[in-house]
Amino acid sequence: MKKIITLFCLFIALTTSAQEKKKIQIVEASCGQCQFGMKANGCDLAVRIDGKAYFVDGTAIDQHGDAHAEDGFCSAIRQAEVVGVVVDNRFVATSFKLLPLVPKKKK
Repeated sequence: MKKIITLFCLFIALTTSAQEKKKIQIVEASCGQCQFGMKANGCDLAVRIDGKAYFVDGTAIDQHGDAHAEDGFCSAIRQAEVVGVVVDNRFVATSFKLLPLVPKKKK
């Protein structure tokens, strides 16, 4: 009986941990060098989570349009819906969806 309870508790812990890793987040996304002031050898996609910027693995800056366009990552900070985890100070994305721009209100 102890083994069954232990296995059940382990299963719950692993399931909870896996669900936390799959949490959808809305983050700021942009070029790490151009918009977030990060050091690297060129334009690379980065996300900012809770005020801290991380380079992204799992997708690339050019997979989301022209980075140097007016609304591109080198020119603007955009919102993205992401799923992933931070590993070794990099964001490993299992899902990355760039959200549409919200039109600015005219004054």
